[in-house]
Amino acid sequence: MNILLVEDDPSIALVITAALEAEGMTVTECDSIAERDRLIAGQSFDAMVTDVMLTDGDGIETIGTVRAAAPDMPIIILSAQNTLDTAVRASDTGAFEYFPKPFDIDELARTVRQAVGQSSARRSSDGDAPEAGLPLVGRSAAMQAVYRMITRVLRNDLTVLVLGESGTGKELVAEAIHELGHRKTGPFVAVNTAAIPADLIESELFGHEKGAFTGAVARHAGKFEQANGGTLFLDEIGDMPLDAQTRLLRALQSGRIRRVGGREEIAVDVRIIAATNRDLEPMIAAGTFREDLYYRLNVVPITLPPLRERRDDIPALARHFLQLAAGEGLPRHSLGDDAAALLARQPWRGNVRELRNFIYRVALLVREERIEAETLAPLLIPIEREGEGEPGGSLEHAVDHWLVTHRPAPGTVYDAALAAFERPLFIAALRQTQGNQLRAAQLLGINRNTLRKRLTDLSIDPGEGLR
Repeated sequence: MNILLVEDDPSIALVITAALEAEGMTVTECDSIAERDRLIAGQSFDAMVTDVMLTDGDGIETIGTVRAAAPDMPIIILSAQNTLDTAVRASDTGAFEYFPKPFDIDELARTVRQAVGQSSARRSSDGDAPEAGLPLVGRSAAMQAVYRMITRVLRNDLTVLVLGESGTGKELVAEAIHELGHRKTGPFVAVNTAAIPADLIESELFGHEKGAFTGAVARHAGKFEQANGGTLFLDEIGDMPLDAQTRLLRALQSGRIRRVGGREEIAVDVRIIAATNRDLEPMIAAGTFREDLYYRLNVVPITLPPLRERRDDIPALARHFLQLAAGEGLPRHSLGDDAAALLARQPWRGNVRELRNFIYRVALLVREERIEAETLAPLLIPIEREGEGEPGGSLEHAVDHWLVTHRPAPGTVYDAALAAFERPLFIAALRQTQGNQLRAAQLLGINRNTLRKRLTDLSIDPGEGLR
């Protein structure tokens, strides 16, 4: 097996070459587009592994010349530009696989061998180039898995189930699949099934005939008909009533619907994307969600990580929201690195939605053009208070806030922070022991004399805990 490796980082090229040669492959290396094209013109290769950013250009943008010269050669793309845009661009080239850096070298070697073995079944892609303004932001490893799953469903109509906590951006995933896929010229219809009264949900989904029920004064086309030729996004599917689940299952199985009060079956051509923040399997066991509907919807699951599992993305998200806010008429701001780091340490239980709302509030309230940590700290106090009582939450945020607001001199931070921490701790211990210093020392696990000395050093009245 003769493999062409196009990589301008010598250390990465060395590791890849060693791994592929260990698998019995022959590797030819180059570091530029020009050298790549010369090699392909002069000999044949079983597969090509290429980086995106090369010494003389963009490896993805020039894939067309490779396709023209070697249309059947599978291509594996590597990139440190770990965005949804890069993943989609790689998919649009018909690449056999896309690996964001850093990657597992053994997995890469297995993939190259698989690509060579299945080159006749290489996936083709004739889609247009992705549109600007992609809705998802983030380059964390957790988001890379999401991007890769999205690219796998762009050229088919498989049903997708998006899972994740509230505020993680499930509808954005649905919009990305629609806008980047082959149904982008059709309608995108979103419906929150939890927001529709149980007695009206069937009418909303499937439509109704005139006179079907009190208030049905005219024929109404439901969401399935409105989405015909496009994508229907069913949000909060876990809150759908059982009766509606039965009719939804029937529609998914047959591709046909019947309006409430109607006799005629109507064929519909829609791609279904469902989403929920609930764990459906316990609901199946409890009989509140149909098992057969679950398996019908869960063809391709995409799990969105909560923001606390992708903290590296928070600075980029915050700056993105500042740009959006400016585009909507709010004052334009930039975000300092210390402020970005402070945001990354917050709990954000409401996930991306909470971060977005907070950034918009900051854009409205802050007067300075550049936002620094000391400006953010007072605005973050309510968020810290919400985190009180959560393990690992309030103490960390209190330290962050204290460092920003008190700004102790270099070389004094430890002693100042220790004193600031000990004062409320000792007062709380004295309060619990009704001012008894011996029992307070036992509670704290320190010597009584040590406690008495620290109370004196910190000017704490032993009776302060009783007040």
